[in-house]
Amino acid sequence: MPASLQRKGLLSEINVTPLVDVMLVLLIIFMITAPLLTTGLKVDLPKTRAGEIKPTEKPLVITITREGKILVGKEAVSLRRLSRWLAEARAAGLVKEVQLRADRRVPYGLVAKVLGELSGAGITNIALVTQPLENEGS
Repeated sequence: MPASLQRKGLLSEINVTPLVDVMLVLLIIFMITAPLLTTGLKVDLPKTRAGEIKPTEKPLVITITREGKILVGKEAVSLRRLSRWLAEARAAGLVKEVQLRADRRVPYGLVAKVLGELSGAGITNIALVTQPLENEGS
């Protein structure tokens, strides 16, 4: 055995410093990109004086676009499919709270139909998402 190995002995420990560095870089990347993933859909929300919504847990987000498309999360669904999906999700206990985002140019009738489907599925905890007024002139 060479003399250099006899004096120092074999190194049997794993150096985790490079692993920690890589994990910290990945953590920073995910912290930066995660908020960008939820704001990808452009909806022109109406402006109101309503206060900020504070959900109790992660709510289901339903969006009605300017073109009248209904999206559950990022998946487009028809009004009939929304009704079936909500009934099944409510029965399974998956939906407790819903945030409804509707473009301000969407006809009120479509918003009322979606609210009716939510009510028909037994979902009563519904928040209508709006934007705050920027400059209130009193």
